[in-house]
Amino acid sequence: RANSANRSEVKVTIPEGYNIDQIFDLLEENGVVDSVDKLRNTAANHDYKFSFLADIPLGDYRRLEGYLMPDTYEFYTPHDPILALNKMLAYFDSQVTDAMREEVAASDYSLREVLTIASLIERETTGEDRVEISSVIHNRLENPNAGTQGYLQIDATLVYINGGKEPTAADREIDSPYNTYKYKGLPPGPIANPGMESIVAAMNPANSKNFYYALGDDNIHHFFKTYDQLQKFIASQERYKAS
Repeated sequence: RANSANRSEVKVTIPEGYNIDQIFDLLEENGVVDSVDKLRNTAANHDYKFSFLADIPLGDYRRLEGYLMPDTYEFYTPHDPILALNKMLAYFDSQVTDAMREEVAASDYSLREVLTIASLIERETTGEDRVEISSVIHNRLENPNAGTQGYLQIDATLVYINGGKEPTAADREIDSPYNTYKYKGLPPGPIANPGMESIVAAMNPANSKNFYYALGDDNIHHFFKTYDQLQKFIASQERYKAS
């Protein structure tokens, strides 16, 4: 065992909605590891014995995307990468209660799909509208012949594949299974690490018939049942007028 006398501890706060790359960069910046590569290698290849990871193949570090629960953690500097990641996974495991797992099991979605929906909510929310965004996502998924024809059309998925930039119309043509403009249904996995509020919202959407939403000049999302209503709203807002 390493002598703990020459190690200091550091508190690291992982914000809700950070993706795995952002989390690994944060841990490196705070001296938890001396290289992001060590974390990526561990995430890809260490076979953590949590039930929620059992069906996810090894080999790609993004297998842990969605399961690194946002919170404030205490780490040693340096920290064993296996134990550092285990700390976050164990916290996730403790937060997702048996009752929640039973609720998921009784639903039409797997825990991984719930986390994927939660990650979309987390990256799209203004903070107050999680259950409303959840409702739009569920409506799009569960009514493939209505509204958006089964396409989720979530800009946050474009940001996930374009390297974190403001999405453009050209990004909608990127051929990636995470591109929800090009491929119907959910992306293959979470696009970020959601907090508990978004996980609960993913399981308990608002009861609405909304298929669309847009951010208004008031920085609040406005929700619509039809594409026509959406277009009228967009036409009325300054932020969408070409500069």
